[in-house]
Amino acid sequence: MNSHPPLFPTESDDPSRKASGSPERAWLGVVSAEHARHASRHGWIQLNHGDRRNLARMRRGDGFVFYSPTEHMGDRAGLRAFTALGVIADEEPYLADEVMNMGARGTVRPWRRAVDFEDVHAAGLRTVADDLALTQRPNWGYGLRFGLVPLAVEDFELLRAAMER
Repeated sequence: MNSHPPLFPTESDDPSRKASGSPERAWLGVVSAEHARHASRHGWIQLNHGDRRNLARMRRGDGFVFYSPTEHMGDRAGLRAFTALGVIADEEPYLADEVMNMGARGTVRPWRRAVDFEDVHAAGLRTVADDLALTQRPNWGYGLRFGLVPLAVEDFELLRAAMER
């Protein structure tokens, strides 16, 4: 009988994960809290209206945090909270089965990544901002408009601790 290695490594076999369970890399994605809840319930992320480019930057085992400037897309009232946290669980982005209606722009079939989300609660930016390396840079929020920014692993772990249930 032919023996083949598994198609998907287990967490203990995955070279992109440290023994401690901390990721080697981490990312911060920007979506409304409503979208973050929907994505985390379904175990995937989608950024930049379903574009593939930012998703392709991530690797299996990378940490991922959603930052939500608002509760609902288009809201004027700010929320400014970290709303979901997990670890990238697949090797590559994949095309979703369903099509998204983009209003006047028509429809699009979005790209996604599978994520193992942790059971966490939201953490307000003000409660952790003084401790995050991310927020110590001048004009740190400017980069958020791109939808995805690298996040220091130390910031990921600080957010994980702050968001624990």
